[in-house]
This record gives sequence, structure tokens and C-alpha cells, in this order.
Amino acid sequence: MSQRILLTTTSYQDTPGSHHDLLESGGFEIVRERGPLSEARMLELAGEFDGFLCGDDAITQAVIDKSLPRLKVISKYGIGLDKIDVKYATEKSLPVLFTPGVNHTTVAEHTFGLLLGITKKIQSNAVAVQNGDWVAGWKKPVGNEIMGKTIGIIGLGRIGKEVAIRAKAFGMNVIAYDPYFDGAFSYKHKVKRCANMDEVLHNSDVVSLHCFLNEETEGMINFAKIAEMRDNVVILNCARGEIVVGEDIAEALKSGKVGGYGADVLDAEPPAPDHVLIGAPNCIITSHIGSRTHESVNRQATRATNNLINFLKGDSDYIQANK
Repeated sequence: MSQRILLTTTSYQDTPGSHHDLLESGGFEIVRERGPLSEARMLELAGEFDGFLCGDDAITQAVIDKSLPRLKVISKYGIGLDKIDVKYATEKSLPVLFTPGVNHTTVAEHTFGLLLGITKKIQSNAVAVQNGDWVAGWKKPVGNEIMGKTIGIIGLGRIGKEVAIRAKAFGMNVIAYDPYFDGAFSYKHKVKRCANMDEVLHNSDVVSLHCFLNEETEGMINFAKIAEMRDNVVILNCARGEIVVGEDIAEALKSGKVGGYGADVLDAEPPAPDHVLIGAPNCIITSHIGSRTHESVNRQATRATNNLINFLKGDSDYIQANK
């Protein structure tokens, strides 16, 4: 009997590339679902699969319990593991594989797309033009340059470093905080090291979030922290929606304390129609597409698929998060 694999990530499924042939070469029975899947849906499916090739599906303790003993491996398409109960998977000796180092370039590019969209009024102006507002005598919007401004990066990992490199190319000053700060990178690219997150928040015109979601980072950008930031600050979030308190961001956008919020993530995906950030002023929200390019999807999907295949056939070429 062939091994059954649950494939849930939509960008994997929707993007053509060699990763599809690679997965087929494993000889698996593939069951495809359109994720991210809720815990309830995962519980309906659990127990019938030898492996998960997943995105941001809710793989909770209950899902893991129902999936065992048949489930042999979880292969995450991506690097964020906050939707998986990794601690419990480890207790149950269930390997969790992931794909570091495959999407940092495209997420950094997306970050700058959001920044330029906000500061140059690109999105709002383009929508206005499409709506026929460009007429003689129209009062056109006035944007701001980013050259000479200070961008503060919280989380100087692979993505944060790529953001820093691009910020330097735009003539920005770069400061950063990371508990595992890379001094050699900082010296080479003239990135000022900050002692803590607050130092970044107090001294930045643009704050770019590139940290993992955990108990320490959940809700860390809130009303109190926003009050400490510079007036008209632009906040960028290509990490996780739960890192910010959405209601507090929305209020700060309305008051003008925050000059713009650009995010590729929300605390609920997809959001409810009345989500507080949908339609907020000077706010650009994209639908978690920061790593969704043909190049990045193929790299990420190939790594995730190789992780899965190699683990199941006993090959050591896989990347495990919970050794």
C-alpha cells in the first residue's frame, strides 16, 4: 500500500514548477486540500496519513494525537512553525521538518513594495486613477522620500538582513535589534546595533518586523509601544499578524500617530469582512503573498518535498526543526 500524504499549501498547488514532478516521483497517494485548515478540519482528516506537507494549518496536540501512530512526519512548507505544536510533536518523537533559507529575498522585496506603496501613495493613487478621479485640477497626493530616513529592523535573521541590504541601497540609515545579533554582518553593511527593541522603536522613521511569533513577541506592538514611537512612523509587518495588536494599529492610523501600516499578514487569515485593519487609512494589506513568487515557491516547495521524501526513504538530506 502506498503512503498517503496530505498536501494543504495552496501556493505549492497553484504555482507550476518541477516540485510537482518531484512529489509525484515519490509514489505517494496525494490528498489535496485548500489550506490553511482549521483544527476542526484537520481533526476530520487526521489518522489517515503517513505525512503532512503543510502550510499554516492548525496542527494542535489534539490533531497530533489523532494522527498517531500512522503519521511519521510533518514537512512544513515554510519556516514559521507557530501553527504547529512543535513541543508536543517533540514529546511524541514526531519529526517536524521546515525550509529555512528559501524565501528571504522575495519577502524582503515585498517589504519594500509595501514601504514604497505607502510612502509614495502608490496604491491609493492607482485606485483613484482607476476610479476616474484623475481630472483637470485634481489635487494630487504628495508622498515622501525614504532616502535619509532611519529604518529599524526587529529580527535580523535572513529576511531582516536582506531588508537591511536593500535599505542601504535606498540610502536609508539602518538600525536593528536581534537577540542573536550578527556582528560581522552589521559591520560589513553598517547596521547600528540596538540594545533592545525599545531603542529601535524610539529612533526609527520606519519599523520593519521580521521576528518569529512566540509568547514574547505576541502583541508586542501595542498602544503603549506605539505611543513611544516617532510621530508619523511607518510600520511594516511581513512576519505574523499576531505580533501587533490590530485595534491599536487601526486607532493610531486614524489619529495620525502612525503614518502608515503595511502588512502581508493578519491575525486571522482570511479576515472577516469587518476586520479592523481592512479599510483603515494609510494601510496596505496583502494576502500573505510575500513569498509567493514563481522562483521562491519552487525553491520552497522543492525543499519541503525533498525533506518529506528523503525522511520517509531514510535519506539524511532533510532539515529538521525539532531535533
